[in-house]
Amino acid sequence: MAYMAAHGLKRARPAELVPGTVSVITARMDYLPAATPPGWQAVEFERLSRPDEAIVSVYARGRDYHKVLRQRLQRLCDRIAAEVGPLGHRVFTDSAPVLEAELAARSGQGWRGKHTLLLNRDAGSMFFLGEIYVDLALPPTEPVTGHCGACNACITVCPTQAIVAPHQLDARRCISYLTIEHAGPIPLEFRPLVGNRIYGCDDCQLICPWNKFAQRSALPDFDERRGLTGSQLATLFGWTEDEFLRWTEGSPIRRIGHERWLRNIAVAMGNALRAGPAPEIIAALNLRADHPSALVREHVAWALDF
Repeated sequence: MAYMAAHGLKRARPAELVPGTVSVITARMDYLPAATPPGWQAVEFERLSRPDEAIVSVYARGRDYHKVLRQRLQRLCDRIAAEVGPLGHRVFTDSAPVLEAELAARSGQGWRGKHTLLLNRDAGSMFFLGEIYVDLALPPTEPVTGHCGACNACITVCPTQAIVAPHQLDARRCISYLTIEHAGPIPLEFRPLVGNRIYGCDDCQLICPWNKFAQRSALPDFDERRGLTGSQLATLFGWTEDEFLRWTEGSPIRRIGHERWLRNIAVAMGNALRAGPAPEIIAALNLRADHPSALVREHVAWALDF
């Protein structure tokens, strides 16, 4: 996460990132697929009990949110400019040194939960955040008070105990970080704890009581794509690089590349083998035992050493 240090105080000083910035407009966009059933949190937890099933974080099962939210924020800017005249602006969504959750909290979008994510009383935390830096002086909205109370469910449920204290997250322990941002080998101590999660982790959100109020998205962009929900580990591990690129076109998953995709699935397959016999998984792993990537070979060897 060197980018955080590289950008320094630009993250906390919007006008240094975009000269002329006077105000920041924050926005959020719900992403639960429209067909999400009642009791969806329990449904998602149940997936963890099926070790040969691959779990992709809910937010990543549809279209890449960066594109969707950025386009809609730009349209909002166009509408504002039509009302007020020329508008100096720049839109962001998880794409630059911007303190998104803190800006959203300070502008009244919600409060920072103990898992560090933003929580809203009417929408839980299953939403994306975006910002518009503008050169207009706008009246500020007030922050809201927190409503986590004595609840520590997110801290307790975290598989790797990455939430080291209320409002403090050690990213080096976080499964979302390890399976998405981390480029090297997944540390040995965390591999058994990854379970069958191959891209991200939702546990701290699934357990949160406020997410019973999470809203379904009206946009088809976030509907689940075929192949990314309920698929078997061995099936996804068999994808060639061309197949990976084809199946993840327009998806946020593509950014990790085929090599890390195989790394993540190999860890999950190793955990499945430790849960019980799975000859099809052993066969799939053996086909990748001599993979050109040392990273993939290392994780395949670990998976087979059960």
